[in-house]
Amino acid sequence: MAINLASAKLAFDAGYNGSEDPAAAKIDTTSISSVPYEEKDYFVERDGVRYAGTHLLIDLWGAERLDDIQVIEEALRESAIVSGATILNVDLHCFEPNGGISGVIVLAESHISIHTWPERGFAALDIFMCGDCNPYKSIPILRRAFSPEQVQLTEHKRGMVV
Repeated sequence: MAINLASAKLAFDAGYNGSEDPAAAKIDTTSISSVPYEEKDYFVERDGVRYAGTHLLIDLWGAERLDDIQVIEEALRESAIVSGATILNVDLHCFEPNGGISGVIVLAESHISIHTWPERGFAALDIFMCGDCNPYKSIPILRRAFSPEQVQLTEHKRGMVV
C-alpha cells in the first residue's frame, strides 16, 4: 500500500492511531498555514546555466556569540531579508550544558540552517535559495554577528538542468 507521506504526517500530528489508512483519517487542517501558489518559475538561469538554486555551505571558525539564541535568530532573519527571501517559519533549539544551538529558518525559497559548537568557536550553516534570491548577501551579516576568524565557503548549484 502506498502512503502519501504528507497525509501520514498530518494524520500522525492529528492523533492518528494506526487503525485506518492515514490518508483517510479525518484531519483538522485549520491550523495548517500555506503560502498562496504563484505561477512563477523559481528555477534560476545565470550565465546560460539553469538550476533550482544556490546552496552555500558555510563554516565559521573562531566565531563568537554562538550560544546567544537572540543574536543567532536576528542574524539569520536579517540574512534571509537582505538576500531577498521570504521567511515562513523560525525554529531554534539551545542544547545544554554547552549552549550549542541548532535551528532552521524555512523560506518560501528554501532554507537557512545553523548548528553551533560554542566550546569550539565553530558554526556550520547552510543556505539554500532559489529564484531571485542572492544567498551571498548573507555573508557580511554573518561576519558582523559572529566575528569569525575564518570563513570557509562552498557553493553548489542544485538541480542543474542538463
